[in-house]
Amino acid sequence: MLILQNISYLHTNRDLLFDKITFTANQQEKIALIGNNGVGKSTLLKIIAGELQASEGLLRTDAKPYYVPQIFGQFNHFTLAEALQVDNKLNALKEILNGNVTEENLEILNDDWTIEDRCNEALEYWQLTDLDLTQKLENLSGGQKTKVFLAGISIHQPELILLDEPSNHLDLTARKLLYHFIQNTSGTVIIVSHDRKLLNLLNTVYELNKHGITVYGGNYDFYAEQKQIENNALQQDIHSKEKALRKAKEKERDTLERQQKLDARGKKKQEKAGVSRIMMNTLRNNAENSTSKTKSIHAEKIGGISQELQGLRSGLPDIDKMKFGFDSTELHKGKILFTATDLNYGYGEKLLWKENLNFEILSGERLVLKGSNGSGKTTLIKIITGKVVPTQGSMYKANAKIVYIDQDYSLIENDLTVYDQAQKFNGSGLQEHDIRMRLNRFLFSQNELEKPCSALSGGEKMRLMLCCLTINNQAPDIIILDEPTNNLDIQNIEILTAAVNEYEGTLIVVSHDEAFLEQINIERCVELA
Repeated sequence: MLILQNISYLHTNRDLLFDKITFTANQQEKIALIGNNGVGKSTLLKIIAGELQASEGLLRTDAKPYYVPQIFGQFNHFTLAEALQVDNKLNALKEILNGNVTEENLEILNDDWTIEDRCNEALEYWQLTDLDLTQKLENLSGGQKTKVFLAGISIHQPELILLDEPSNHLDLTARKLLYHFIQNTSGTVIIVSHDRKLLNLLNTVYELNKHGITVYGGNYDFYAEQKQIENNALQQDIHSKEKALRKAKEKERDTLERQQKLDARGKKKQEKAGVSRIMMNTLRNNAENSTSKTKSIHAEKIGGISQELQGLRSGLPDIDKMKFGFDSTELHKGKILFTATDLNYGYGEKLLWKENLNFEILSGERLVLKGSNGSGKTTLIKIITGKVVPTQGSMYKANAKIVYIDQDYSLIENDLTVYDQAQKFNGSGLQEHDIRMRLNRFLFSQNELEKPCSALSGGEKMRLMLCCLTINNQAPDIIILDEPTNNLDIQNIEILTAAVNEYEGTLIVVSHDEAFLEQINIERCVELA
């Protein structure tokens, strides 16, 4: 079905992205392609799709790939029919039905007389019946664009399907349709995704990293178990090497102390015996040379162990290198922070919610705001944060410090450097070396501190945002996260999950990522209709 042999890719600046990637995808195999941000997952999909040319290596496939990209902005000027690559056939069918039965039209249609029906059926499956095939993509939401491209799979029935973050922007209903589709398709599927529920529907995991591709024969949960076993073994190796380093240093210290005592004792004997000054100098030089040789032997051994230890530590998952240390909020648990009584919002007589909202938010609790696209989740967040006033009903809002972290991490100022952004949150007067140390703890090297925030990836902005919250002298009383796992790889989702679970204040989350919601222990749901 698909064979890649020694595939390498160089950026235009000649930087090597990945080197000599080799793997095979068999018929009807369902593969998860995972790896940290920046390792080249999307690039590899584009090479398989034929949209990029590998720098070297061999790619063979006996099927034409159908590729659903992660970003759709470049297609905004397309109609739905053009995006689905059916515009020529639909035009030919229309011409033939109108009596213009030419060889050209018949050749374009290629006996595909059901093309229009298949388009309508595919759009109906993805709940896009209100869309017309002639309208432009530029007027659609991110979720609708994704569903349009997914509909193309049903229309073309490809044998090889490539999906790059297909559940991004999809609400819960659409995600369930995607899961059902993946489970029932007979095609070979390769998916890049951070959606762990989706990844668990696939039967093989390919992990792309700087060393190449590692294959795990199972779904994502199986992969995670294997990685944990590997990590435990690595931790044990690190522990053993740390123990060996301590012993080597102790042996060096003991040997040098013993040598110094022997030298001192020898010197006293020589002085008592009346040894000449020339001989004394010779003996002292011999003792110093012996001590220097001993130090050199031990230093070489300690250096070797230290180097091995550093190599082992570099293999640790990044999350194990990070320390969060959030300050606790000053609010006691159970205090009422927000009350909505018959709350609604709208323009004129048209209200946003079918039923008025009645709920409370208590200090220390964790809740999720749920609802389909357009149900008013963002509007409710603006009401809670005080940016919008409801048009109906009443509300109580306690004096609480709220931090709203949206999908684009807008609290990060793009014109600032990483260091300057962290310094903006320095309410406790930390010294420069403390700021740098905390940034390093959140995986920002010294070379990256002068990097502009505009150049950061989604995962990097998330880590910088978390670091800024820990630098601040007081944790917020409420943190609101709006689709926080969109555009994050699995590693960064794990980092975010660990940070959220250390936070003791009130947490409000808008998310369709059920695995993430389970892991951060959501207690209550506010459903918007």
